[in-house]
Amino acid sequence: MAGSSSSQDIFDVRKIRRLVELMKEHDLSEIDLRQGEARVQLRRSGQPVGSKPETAPAVSAPAAALAPAAKAESGTEAEQIAIIRSPMVGTFYAAPDPDSPPCVKVGDHVGPDTTVCIVEAMKVFNQIPAEVSGKIVAVLVENGEPVEFGQPVFKVDTRE
Repeated sequence: MAGSSSSQDIFDVRKIRRLVELMKEHDLSEIDLRQGEARVQLRRSGQPVGSKPETAPAVSAPAAALAPAAKAESGTEAEQIAIIRSPMVGTFYAAPDPDSPPCVKVGDHVGPDTTVCIVEAMKVFNQIPAEVSGKIVAVLVENGEPVEFGQPVFKVDTRE
C-alpha cells in the first residue's frame, strides 16, 4: 500500500485544510479537483454546490448566507431584520475557544466583516462573517449544536 496512489488521497483533511488556506491566501472563490472518479469542490461564495451521486459531497469555505426575514403583518420591523444563515453543515461555536467570550451576543453591533461565530466542519474551524451591518437581536443556535446548510443562526436588525 505504501507508495500506491488511491482516489482517497485528495480527501486527506490536511490537504483540504491547505487548499482552504491557499484559497484565502490567493483570494480564490472556487477550487474543483478531480482524481479518477473522486472529486473535491471548494467554494467560498456561500452558494450551494451541486453534486451528483457519483461525486463526493462539497466542502464550503466561510461565507454567511443572508436572507430577509418574512414580513410581519405590520410590515415595519420585520422588513429591517436580516437572517445570518450557516454556510455549511457543521458544529456551531459561539467563541473561538472554550475560554474566550462569544464572538457576538444579543445587543452587539456588527459590520460585514465582523466574525459572528465559528462553524467546525471536517476538523476545520471556519470563521463566519456577518456580511451585514446592524445589531444582533437573536442568537438562534446553542453553542456546540450541529447546524445544517442554510440554517438560521442569527437575526440582525439592519436599522441600527
